[in-house]
Amino acid sequence: MAAPEFWNDAETARKTLSQSKRLKRWVAPLGEFEAACGDAEVLLEMAEAEDDKDTLLEVEQEIVKIGKGLDDYEILLMFKNEEDDKNAILTIHPGAGGTESADWAEMLWRMYQRYCERQDWKFKVLDMQKAEEAGIKGITIEIIGDFAYGKLKAEVGVHRLVRISPFDQQSRRQTSFASVFVYPEVEEAGEIEIDESDLKIDTFRASGAGGQHVNKTSSAIRLTHIPSKIVVSCQDERSQHRNKESAMKILLARLYKLRLEEEAKARAKLEETKTDIGWGNQIRSYVLHPYNMVKDHRTSEETGNVQAVMDGRLDDFIEAWLKMNSGMDVARSGS
Repeated sequence: MAAPEFWNDAETARKTLSQSKRLKRWVAPLGEFEAACGDAEVLLEMAEAEDDKDTLLEVEQEIVKIGKGLDDYEILLMFKNEEDDKNAILTIHPGAGGTESADWAEMLWRMYQRYCERQDWKFKVLDMQKAEEAGIKGITIEIIGDFAYGKLKAEVGVHRLVRISPFDQQSRRQTSFASVFVYPEVEEAGEIEIDESDLKIDTFRASGAGGQHVNKTSSAIRLTHIPSKIVVSCQDERSQHRNKESAMKILLARLYKLRLEEEAKARAKLEETKTDIGWGNQIRSYVLHPYNMVKDHRTSEETGNVQAVMDGRLDDFIEAWLKMNSGMDVARSGS
């Protein structure tokens, strides 16, 4: 029997298999929940019949475990887009404000680093440019983990910090801004094809803070994709070859994201997320003075525990955004 005609289309086959894999992630837990509930019900009947307090405690623990599993499953149901289960490429850039904003951008990088650690995700710095006095001029990170893009896309936008400046001798209050953008990583080379003739490749010496670690050769790479006018650079690796590999990974991710937006006719929406890094465009405010509060202006999710947020506890903010975008009720937090 001949194979169906559509299987001759490699792209269709790949998408079909990918969709099947995603559907299994949603269906498989249902059987596990049913089995766990059945086991708990049997244990409860035994405990009540024999007045066994130890078994009753075991049933209570199992119910708590099932409840946690259902909460996680609710989040899983919010990932409806094909790219949600992909790894992510995350970029951070400071806004105007010199050292203040550069320092804030580095603080955000540490926050996402700790969030990744809490999620048991792996991450790798693909490109980082240190600022002259303190902080960073920009950073690009590869993040590898289940639904990394699906979760981190909640962080896209401008982040605002209000604090007493550690760089101001008069200890005045300062407001700083930094932007975050996230792309789904292209995991399979066949998803996006790049014609070498469409690339302009420039090499330059990597910048550094000085000393023996400054790169003495032109190992840094800048790629310009001529048709899309996308420019990416990478200088974190010592090898020109490795820098080119990392730059290509970033370029592929950005081209893939662009293709998704074009297919969905949502290019305008993408550009709306890349607004000016300044007043009136922030998605979230982090206030350290005159009071402590982190508030997301899209969902109204907020907390007074700023230190916990900076230590990577972003789940409440990300879940509130996911619920809002999936049509579920958004939980409010006043803690």
